[in-house]
Amino acid sequence: MAESTVRTPAGGGPGLRERKKRQTYRTLSDTAISLFLERGFDRVSVAEVAAAAEVSKPTLFRYFPTKEDLVVHRFADHRDEAARVVAGRPAGVGPLTALHRHFLDGLDRRDPVTGLSDEPSVLAFHRLLYGTPSLLARLHGHQAAAEGALAEALGGGVGARLAAGQVVAVLRVLAEDNWRRVDAGESADDVLPDAVAAAEVAFRQLIGGLGDEPGGEGRRA
Repeated sequence: MAESTVRTPAGGGPGLRERKKRQTYRTLSDTAISLFLERGFDRVSVAEVAAAAEVSKPTLFRYFPTKEDLVVHRFADHRDEAARVVAGRPAGVGPLTALHRHFLDGLDRRDPVTGLSDEPSVLAFHRLLYGTPSLLARLHGHQAAAEGALAEALGGGVGARLAAGQVVAVLRVLAEDNWRRVDAGESADDVLPDAVAAAEVAFRQLIGGLGDEPGGEGRRA
């Protein structure tokens, strides 16, 4: 975009056009998810989502190439989260140690990405996600992107890609186990101690097998 068209505020935040774009993404996604939760993913058409959001169908597809993206968009900000953690870790802290600390912090905050959230809206969203095969398939595409970004942050190469694949798989399994227990009726507070213990075991195994500098020294911010 031309610099004269979009100006960044003095504080370094996004310009007006970017803020409007983000708001449109959020509005379309929220509208769609509300309809999907009410009636079921397969029972709501893209045309109905567009009508409810008061945009044309072609406009909706400019923001979301597929119907599934309307839901999985909520994970978009997390695609390069692991890569950012690795790149921005403090000096002297290994990549896996940084990721372990970040996951524990997420558990402490009841971050929905860790699966440890018993907020009704979060549970409903996860039931929609895990109960719809096409959404799970699309989510796996986002996880593949996360894996690629993490591999780059770890320095690239086969070793980094293998390590990234293992880390992303571990994070997925931990989150799914937490969610299944909460979805079965346990509170997030009750699950927390076991979730922390499981993360300790998982990262101990990762570090024991890969070392704390898999794929090399990795890139730093």
